[in-house]
Amino acid sequence: MITSFRLISYLEGISYLAILFVTMPLKYLFSSPEPNKVIGMAHGFLFLAYIVFAFLIKQEKKWNNKTLGIVLLCSIIPFGTFWMDSKYLKEQS
Repeated sequence: MITSFRLISYLEGISYLAILFVTMPLKYLFSSPEPNKVIGMAHGFLFLAYIVFAFLIKQEKKWNNKTLGIVLLCSIIPFGTFWMDSKYLKEQS
């Protein structure tokens, strides 16, 4: 299950960065909202999967609430999922 969570967190981080640095500038600077809709929908799905997997991993690895909070917070900070992977998952897989 950790391997699946690592993949989802990696993809969620990439989709978040794509929204921030590619599709939002396209939308607001070049009046092209279509990429934002597509990437935004994929990111939304990945974000929800990330949250669900974080709770499943919490139970599996017996994380305390502080660790879970940090892992969840990492999903809304740019590059946070990559740091979270190296800090909490890489050493445990």
